[in-house]
Amino acid sequence: MCMRMSIMHISFNDSLSSLAVGTKTGYRLFSLSSVDNLEQIYENGSEDICIVERLFSSSLVAVVSLTSPRKLKVCHFKKGTEICNYSYSNTILAVKLNRARLVVCLEESLYIHNIRDMKVLHTIRDTPPNPSGLCTLSINSDNCFLAYPGSNTIGEVQIFDAINLHAKTMIPAHDSPLAALGFSPSGTKVATASEKGTVIRVFLVHDGSKLYEFRRGVKRCVSISSLAFSMDSTFLCCSSNTETVHVFKLEEPKEVPRQASEENQGWMGYLTKAVTASANYLPSQVTDVFNQGRAFASVHLPYQGLRNVCAITMIQKVLRLLVASADGTLYVYNLDTNEGGDCTLLKQYRLDGKPEQVAELPPVSAATLTNEHVETSAALSSHSSPKPVVNSAATAESEKFHEMAAATESPPKGGFRFDDESEFPPVTQKTE
Repeated sequence: MCMRMSIMHISFNDSLSSLAVGTKTGYRLFSLSSVDNLEQIYENGSEDICIVERLFSSSLVAVVSLTSPRKLKVCHFKKGTEICNYSYSNTILAVKLNRARLVVCLEESLYIHNIRDMKVLHTIRDTPPNPSGLCTLSINSDNCFLAYPGSNTIGEVQIFDAINLHAKTMIPAHDSPLAALGFSPSGTKVATASEKGTVIRVFLVHDGSKLYEFRRGVKRCVSISSLAFSMDSTFLCCSSNTETVHVFKLEEPKEVPRQASEENQGWMGYLTKAVTASANYLPSQVTDVFNQGRAFASVHLPYQGLRNVCAITMIQKVLRLLVASADGTLYVYNLDTNEGGDCTLLKQYRLDGKPEQVAELPPVSAATLTNEHVETSAALSSHSSPKPVVNSAATAESEKFHEMAAATESPPKGGFRFDDESEFPPVTQKTE
């Protein structure tokens, strides 16, 4: 079976320091600390994994298998132990987590857990049908917001405060249903794209006001699969099922000095004045096109039709654009932060456990998981009301708390030793 079919899930962790890959034979974690080497830091070959999410650079991972698509397992991968597991009455479509919360997305409901002890704090029921499991959770615990579609007919974004457990605001982002969402690292901005896929918008989370609007293209509608901010929120990358990955720069338009404006009296100056003067007489759709920003940089892929995920991160003190493809390849590009333009391919790696660089392949864009697990697991899923019921835990709540803390906190300086047998035995907790 080809590698493309064996890849079921690809995701970057919150700090963009590692990459998680779920396959039909288990899951792997890779370090992204170097451009010259893709180091595999963990491999588990137990079962088919359709979702795997790592909490920052901790030892905690959340996994869902295709065999049991309604069961979430939270594991400590360095110790090889299962901390707890929860079962739901419908297929798990997405899992999002930060240092405070873990969110499980089903087709018509969302469960918000406390990351420390995995207690269900709140359930958002009867959400609009969300078969793709579209949602995103801010990585910032101080601005801990959850975003998900508020409608399945138009592009409304529901912002939910995951700490205080109440709805914050509804943003009317697009006329068409949503296709992609992404928070800035600070949790103060949210990027959106619709199923039409021609326009990317960035909104302020606090009041829903629009900050930026970018045009991805005008020739065709595409399926956008990934929106990701750089850590300083200066750049936003966007990938789709086309051969192009776009990078937009979030900056305020520069004012042109009056003298320079008066000197620009050539043909282009005349054309600019004509367009500006006629803007008030044109349809709003036309004037919007003139006001939308264009891509600052881009990557051109040798293929189209594959979904993918992208990220912008600092590696060895240089900003890089990362693209992980559903065909099982990771591409590392240089992003010129001053000039933009076409990004230069630096390295590309296979994600099947082989660290060797794949030779003689053209530049590639961002990558994501396939939808195979959604279709297959849906057939296994029941349609009963998703209401988790907590059964008795196999061990005390205090033991589970310490196990979760051990997985999420960094070891103190001077050495740290896990004693699995006496201090933190494995814990299993179920909900039906």
